[in-house]
Amino acid sequence: MGVTAYLVDGTYELFRHFYGLPEGVRSQPGTNSAVRGVLWTVYYLLEEGATHVGVATDHVIESFRNDLWRGYKTGDGVDPVLKAQFPVLEEGLEAMGVTVWPMVELEADDALATAAAVLDRDTEGVDRVVIMTVDKDLAQCVRDQRVVQFDRRAKKMFDVAGVTEKFGVPPASIPDYLALVGDSADGFPGLAGFGAKSAAAVLRVYGHIEKIPADGRAWEVPGLRTPQKLADTLAGNIELAMLFKTLATLQIDDDLVKGVGDLHWRGPTDGFEAFVERIDGGELAKRAAALAAARS
Repeated sequence: MGVTAYLVDGTYELFRHFYGLPEGVRSQPGTNSAVRGVLWTVYYLLEEGATHVGVATDHVIESFRNDLWRGYKTGDGVDPVLKAQFPVLEEGLEAMGVTVWPMVELEADDALATAAAVLDRDTEGVDRVVIMTVDKDLAQCVRDQRVVQFDRRAKKMFDVAGVTEKFGVPPASIPDYLALVGDSADGFPGLAGFGAKSAAAVLRVYGHIEKIPADGRAWEVPGLRTPQKLADTLAGNIELAMLFKTLATLQIDDDLVKGVGDLHWRGPTDGFEAFVERIDGGELAKRAAALAAARS
């Protein structure tokens, strides 16, 4: 019998805990309040029974995608107090004994996609992979009910049927969908004229941008009102559409994750107690140590 592996979007969690605090608290230089929140979140995941956990972070917010598209998201505008907590979080996760992937050339989302792909291949050691993030692009990683996405904010699990219901297209078409409608979180606008409904309608028939006929008169898309107009838009911007698809397609780096054993939590390191004291983490070290002892 295999295990359930949990893949946590550390960047999202850090943002979530940072902006969940009162402004006067979160804006104080040197505070590690968001780090405490993320570490406690990971601890509760372990306390609830998780044995294999990996956390991905954007150690550097910029990636290779910034070289491809000038408007792609950057670290500009990120609160410096928040930005300063990224390396502290990575240090804390390592001290806690939790696998962490601090990404530089690629992004945290690429690390999550990589781990999901590697673990999905392990049909004997892994029963299920749960990707814990709200990011739309991670929906492309969902496979049947084996690799699922969990939205912590909505407390909802998305398998293939759930992704298809939410976006109108299956996971394999998510990069194409985002290329057409855009992704404001990542900083690319999509193509003018394509909305969520029209993009989904076209992709339900053709699957991928490169398979869409250039002539709208050849489109066989039920209920679509202006196929020729959309076809002309796509034909005139096909290179841009394919660039956006590249931006939305998560990259797999097989060197990053060797197997599910990489994610096995065996308890905190000797330095975790001192780290928790430094960030005013309360009884986190004591409880993590007790949990590890109970499992040994």
